[in-house]
Amino acid sequence: MLRDADAIQGVSLWQDAWRRLRRNWVAMGSLTFLILLSVAAVLTPIFPLQSPVEQHLRDRSFAAPNRQSVQLGLSGLDEEQRSIAIKTLWNDPSAFDEALIRTRLAIFGDWAVPSLCGSDHLGRDMLSRLFWGARVSLIVGVVATFVSLIIGVSYGAISGFAGGHIDDAMMRVVDILYSIPFIFIVIFVVMVISEPTIKGPLESFGINRLVAFYFLIGAIYWLTMARVVRGQIISLKNEQFVDAARTIGADSARIVFVHLVPNVLGVVIVYLTLTIPSVMLFEAFLSFLGIGVEEPNVSWGLLANEGLKVITPIRIYWWLIVFPALALASTLYSLNFLGDGLRDALDPRMKNR
Repeated sequence: MLRDADAIQGVSLWQDAWRRLRRNWVAMGSLTFLILLSVAAVLTPIFPLQSPVEQHLRDRSFAAPNRQSVQLGLSGLDEEQRSIAIKTLWNDPSAFDEALIRTRLAIFGDWAVPSLCGSDHLGRDMLSRLFWGARVSLIVGVVATFVSLIIGVSYGAISGFAGGHIDDAMMRVVDILYSIPFIFIVIFVVMVISEPTIKGPLESFGINRLVAFYFLIGAIYWLTMARVVRGQIISLKNEQFVDAARTIGADSARIVFVHLVPNVLGVVIVYLTLTIPSVMLFEAFLSFLGIGVEEPNVSWGLLANEGLKVITPIRIYWWLIVFPALALASTLYSLNFLGDGLRDALDPRMKNR
């Protein structure tokens, strides 16, 4: 009997969840797509794409998708001229991006992928701008969601564990914040940050409008996370493992963040996959209004806004709307499908279904 018992291998909750998630082909397909998209966004400078900011007003303004070969025109330049050209064509890239760009030039030379997605009103390549826009849109979603995760989980866990008057007071603060129209707060803060007298000192500390935009969105998306975590903590704080932790001398902070919070990570992870699409849509909405990401940075929402501006009853440049909308929609659908798959995989009641 003991020999048979030793042969049985236990399966943890996360191993069982991963096994069930792998059987969900829609969720796995969405996860694969998101991984490939994230890798492509990080490695965008190494791909043989055209410059996302170089303008060709005369010959390529509103050019439809085509397969005409394109050359960057960097051959024959010395090292100093090439460095200047790289900073101009790729909008003063970071050291990491510049290293990838130089690797791309060493591999592909001057050749660049044709304008398969057309070009905008300034003759800029849409395919390149889609790839570079993926970076901003994904970073906004991930950073803002991470900020909301830190604030929401900490706030909700402390509130649920404390209980009593402390819990009531903390939740009333959440109710008050829920009643505030955050769109006006975002507009106000963005406008204040854009003022030259404030913009200069902030940039001296490495904080520009885009960085502040990331954390600002995250700071207003933690309310629902706090409520979700609070409810889970209330349902767990009287369990036996919490009493055991008290018995061995664990203080309240250790009980909350070492014993209780890890037990609600399943719910938190599922909610995160649903928060990222909301944050990305909010960023696209603000960029659509012209108060989000600003030039020369680019995001999918900004691209959709630029496409809408040039649509007229006389001429419709469909590629300026279709490709950014398709990129944004496919990413949001993938995140939602992955969230549904994670919810089913982490739910013990769905184990044998």
